[in-house]
Amino acid sequence: NIFLGELDWSKGSGLIPVITQEVKSREVLMQAYVNKKALELTIESGFAHYFSRSRKRIWKKGETSGNIQKIVNIYIDCDGDCLLYEVEQTGVACHKGYKSCFYRKLRGKND
Repeated sequence: NIFLGELDWSKGSGLIPVITQEVKSREVLMQAYVNKKALELTIESGFAHYFSRSRKRIWKKGETSGNIQKIVNIYIDCDGDCLLYEVEQTGVACHKGYKSCFYRKLRGKND
């Protein structure tokens, strides 16, 4: 793939952050990381794969829960160091059972 060569893997020590968004609702579902192999698996399979920094391994989203992410589009940012996955989400994205991992709002001291 042409755009794989455009990615800057050096900034994140071989990892690139990915923002995942539901294609129809445009809701931001989660943020995770990919290494080259996880991105290649995502492109080849058509389903989101990520790299777990805590487990130090690649995982397919929904491999145990069934809450898979079918890739619709993959975008690269202008600096080549971040990706956006547009997906069709099956079930919820958050491992805590929420549709999106961004279900909490940060409040300031005056809120």
